[in-house]
Amino acid sequence: MGLHELTLRNFRLFTEFSFEPDPDAITVFLSPNGTGKTSVLEAVNALATASSFRTNAASDMIRNREATAEVHGVVFQRERRIQVDLTLTRGVRNTTKRMLVNGQRPRSRAELSEALPLTVFTPEGVDVVRGGPENRRSYLTNLLTDVEPLTGEIIERFNRVLSQRNALLRGLEGSRPSASQQSELELWTSDFCEVSEELLFHRQSLLSQLSPLVARFYQALAQNTNDVGVRYEKSWPESLNDALVVSFDDDRFRGYTTIGPHRDDIELLLEGRDARRQASQGEQRSLALALRLAGHELVRQQRGVDPLLLLDDVFSELDPVRSNRLLGLLPLGQTLVTTASPLPGALTPAAVIDLTRVLS
Repeated sequence: MGLHELTLRNFRLFTEFSFEPDPDAITVFLSPNGTGKTSVLEAVNALATASSFRTNAASDMIRNREATAEVHGVVFQRERRIQVDLTLTRGVRNTTKRMLVNGQRPRSRAELSEALPLTVFTPEGVDVVRGGPENRRSYLTNLLTDVEPLTGEIIERFNRVLSQRNALLRGLEGSRPSASQQSELELWTSDFCEVSEELLFHRQSLLSQLSPLVARFYQALAQNTNDVGVRYEKSWPESLNDALVVSFDDDRFRGYTTIGPHRDDIELLLEGRDARRQASQGEQRSLALALRLAGHELVRQQRGVDPLLLLDDVFSELDPVRSNRLLGLLPLGQTLVTTASPLPGALTPAAVIDLTRVLS
């Protein structure tokens, strides 16, 4: 199980780089900053999600003065071999991404997460707690498809219906709809309410399973018994359809749907305090780590697979005590670690790779 081969071509700093990580243990990239350590993990993340955890601009992943970049991976799920390929092509206005799984275009992100589920820890990962609601919604969306890949179809349908409703609202330009526009709006609103309720059900179900795991991991990291709350926070009252009627004037003037699952949030509480705004930096960091560990464990429980762990310079943000606690909580399985500092004493990698030799 896990990633057996990875090849990069014209990706970030690399002209070409290949390696074969240990499928069941820890591989460490130990070299100075600026040598491409994070880029290797970014490439793995791109294979699993078709996106980067560092940038929203796909062109950033293409080596300077090159037109294309490639990432190729070989994944094994028990006896099944899966080839995943990503090609990025720089255009005049935008960059195109071409994904293939065993030579076929995946129908959704869920197919990618099914092939290569992973859990990513980065120093910026604390934004899932202290950042805006979009960070927590993104965490929830990615975890949903990792835990239950079929929910990817619901997520894509929701995005499609929301896009159509918003396009109609923009077309109104603040005016009252005509009879035909009103009829079309009612159809899209009905579809929007239906798929929103489906998505809401899966999100709330996920959080009900996740919440006790988050509390367990947080208390182990912080070495206390503080009460931890993880709750879903809707952006509308009981009836979404009634709320959309009330918000319609605001929606048509703004040109987009102002309430719905795309505006919801996750409430995070520590001893009754809003951790998003009132927790200390140390508490927020521990809670962010607990959310990732809990998600990893939930995928393992629900799907019977161990997601690939990516730890990007995480130990530089933790004191030695918390580093050792985190290491003690990490599950067994394939792990890729980057660091520019000496490794924690409790970390015993199967291999250590110095990337300065690759770039020289």
